[in-house]
Amino acid sequence: MTRGKTTSEAATSKARPIEAPVKRGWLAFVGSGPGDPGLLTVRAADLLCEADVVITESPDHEGLVHSLRRERTGQTSSEAGPELVDGGFGEDGQPLTHAARAKVVVKQAKRGLRVVRLMTGDPFLYASGPEEALACAKADLAFEVVPGVSSLGSVPAYAGIPLTTKNHRELTVVSCRDKVDWAHYADRDTLVLLSAVASIGDIAKQLMAAGRSPETPVLMTRAGTTTDQTTVVSTLDRIASDARAARMSPPAITVVGEVVDLRETLSWFETKPLFGWRVLVPRTKEQAGALGQRLRGYGAVPEEVPTISVEPPRNPLQMDKAVRGLVEGRYEWIAFTSVNAVKAVREKFEDYGLDARAFSGLKIAAVGDKTAQAIAAWGLRADLVPSGEQSAAGLLADWPEYDELLDPINRVFLPRADIATENLVAGLIDLGWECDDVTAYRTVRAAPPPAATRDAIKAGKFDAVVFTSSSTVRNLVGIAGKPHPSTVIAVIGPATAKTAEEHGLRVDVLAPKPDVELLVDALADFGSSRRLAMIEAGQPVAKPSERKPASRRTKASAK
Repeated sequence: MTRGKTTSEAATSKARPIEAPVKRGWLAFVGSGPGDPGLLTVRAADLLCEADVVITESPDHEGLVHSLRRERTGQTSSEAGPELVDGGFGEDGQPLTHAARAKVVVKQAKRGLRVVRLMTGDPFLYASGPEEALACAKADLAFEVVPGVSSLGSVPAYAGIPLTTKNHRELTVVSCRDKVDWAHYADRDTLVLLSAVASIGDIAKQLMAAGRSPETPVLMTRAGTTTDQTTVVSTLDRIASDARAARMSPPAITVVGEVVDLRETLSWFETKPLFGWRVLVPRTKEQAGALGQRLRGYGAVPEEVPTISVEPPRNPLQMDKAVRGLVEGRYEWIAFTSVNAVKAVREKFEDYGLDARAFSGLKIAAVGDKTAQAIAAWGLRADLVPSGEQSAAGLLADWPEYDELLDPINRVFLPRADIATENLVAGLIDLGWECDDVTAYRTVRAAPPPAATRDAIKAGKFDAVVFTSSSTVRNLVGIAGKPHPSTVIAVIGPATAKTAEEHGLRVDVLAPKPDVELLVDALADFGSSRRLAMIEAGQPVAKPSERKPASRRTKASAK
């Protein structure tokens, strides 16, 4: 039989404090890849969105973390994000050694928080990851490693070079930072050289001295996988002078071998329709993300310049009254003429503690597909979307006349911007409906962009501008001035085109329908046709900002 505790033992047991569990965090070494944020792995993106602390390595890592969390979680830049710790430089501004970086990582990991050590490229390939991981192991800290897409294969792939083919199976990677016996590599099929920019002339001489043909193809690509990517194709005997002429600088990957000849056929990244184009996106800050992402898909470098700020109405009482009327069954229809109108009503619903169930029995109209998608994201379905032109006129063309036998209520709730057109209201009245035309939000002209941006707009340093409404035309010209004549002007619809022409702008691209994605696609088609025309004319491919105004194309629109 088990003996019970004595009175003294029981007292001692009750007095003994309960030890709190040790607070343990997790640490992940995450590779950000060679430069293109789209090459970030799914696991890496998940960890960055969950992190309390991110130890960065590159200046662009901060922007990467913020944009990723904004896209995945909807977190805005004003909301609290992870704590960012500089792992590249110390407080004195000097680059940290591998040992110093390891101390920073260990210190952060011991805080018991979720820590991500974000590293350029791959943590365990030509990086300080191994030294830092060993320091963590010595400190008895658990960690995981999330490999990044390596520049070894990705940069040549973005340059259109397969490192191996059925006829070229041998591949050798050489780091050129240390002394290398190049005679040992002269007969290798394909060489991938790292850190070879400064020494490429000496490397080429030694390879040729060891028997490699002077006509061996050589390719050097800097800033690979980014829209700053630059590639030089040459031969062993000319690569040094060609690289100097192109002002090549690190980081760069060099490929030596017959596989380089495939670039002419397989180049896909630098031949994108808008590759390297600097495109101005004058929009509200909230709406620029999707447009910028699509531009980047075509190789462009979008630069967002807010021209409009969306703010609540000065007097919210009218909106409050309309929402109460909606809940009480005052309306037969609600007509949304923009995504911002959907957002404004949804925010008002949330203020009142209402949800989509309040729309029961109410018919919903949307001016276009994007607005209908915003409605669907709320759990609702638009009963009416224009079958033709996606505009107020298109909505009116499909809107049914009021029928006192079929329609129990004759009133329409129209939440809109303070500067919206009156045509829709007049058209609804002509169809027999009564309309509560309510200001749901105000559009206010934004502050002027920085002086450098204004100068770039006027001097033609932007290759294109995409206008998504007449107000963006008026506001951009008002706060920054007219774009240079060499800049390609792309507009979303006829009304925007008319406003642009009234402001002295020549419209080059007109979207086939008023949709931002179709607008970008039309600009890409324009860029592709322009590029092909240059090649057929035997001219070097140049961006609009690199050519004189007199060489502008004839006015074009998407077919």
